[in-house]
Amino acid sequence: MMRKLMKSVRLLQVAGIALVGYIGLFSAPATAGGAHNLGPKASCMECHEPEYEVYKGTQHFKSFKSKEHKKKGKKIVKAVAKVNGGKKNMKRNKACALCHFTIVKKKPKYGPSCESCHGAASEWVEIHNDYGGKDTKADTETAEHKVKRHKDAAAAGMIWPRTALYEVAENCNSCHGLAHPDLSGDELSTMLDAGHPAKADFELIQYFNGSNRHRFYPPNPDVNQEMTKKEASTMFVVGHIAKLVSATEAAAKSKHEKFTAMQQKRADNAKAALSKVSIAAVKAFVKKPTRANGLKAVDAIKGKDLSGEVGSMLPKKSDYK
Repeated sequence: MMRKLMKSVRLLQVAGIALVGYIGLFSAPATAGGAHNLGPKASCMECHEPEYEVYKGTQHFKSFKSKEHKKKGKKIVKAVAKVNGGKKNMKRNKACALCHFTIVKKKPKYGPSCESCHGAASEWVEIHNDYGGKDTKADTETAEHKVKRHKDAAAAGMIWPRTALYEVAENCNSCHGLAHPDLSGDELSTMLDAGHPAKADFELIQYFNGSNRHRFYPPNPDVNQEMTKKEASTMFVVGHIAKLVSATEAAAKSKHEKFTAMQQKRADNAKAALSKVSIAAVKAFVKKPTRANGLKAVDAIKGKDLSGEVGSMLPKKSDYK
């Protein structure tokens, strides 16, 4: 009941836009600079209160106040500042803020949050919240409008696991793999030398089905549902596809021996998992791990049950993070 009420409130807030009609809306960028973060309270919390409550219990939420004050964090940011000429402060050095904070109006307002995974919301949030007009709610939205709404929101930058699972996995691996595409090889290798954590065996299911899980879907929207073995197997494979692309691209940025060795370990870890998958597109991807081939491989496994091939490799609940 509370979630429906909050959705109704949100719809009233955007009624001025919704009155125009949904066709062709929001094609113009929100600002001249393109998409930007609104922050979890402005973009998601009103309609997704249970998900926000889950987020408040995660390390992503808690890290905002703790990371930069730790001795190791200070050491890393000082080293990075020497390379990129930025501030010796984690919140103000862009290289650190990319992964560790959510920047709202040019200021770090939160730790990694909704938009870190689902995309900066300024371009897509109103599309996502428009169920077909000011008097239409989620439970009365037509199937045709829902399909179009999801498609339009995705085109505007929304990353939703049900339609963009690869992109979600890509975001997670870019930060957890010390491989953010917006960072240079020098910045990344300097972080590693300064003691920045880098887990070659980072496994998406451990986090996605663990403390970060926020799957409040019909027919039980009040229950934080775990993935089925079939769903988890798909995500396991997609996560390793994204990891292999991430490791391959990051390694090409630098000749730093320690950094390239770490990225090679990530690549080897991904290949070991993907070797169990018999689908031709996945095998072709492993031979040539480009992003384009990765997307083809992800498309090829849609709807397939891979639990027989990789189910035994899924992490145990006791290993969830």
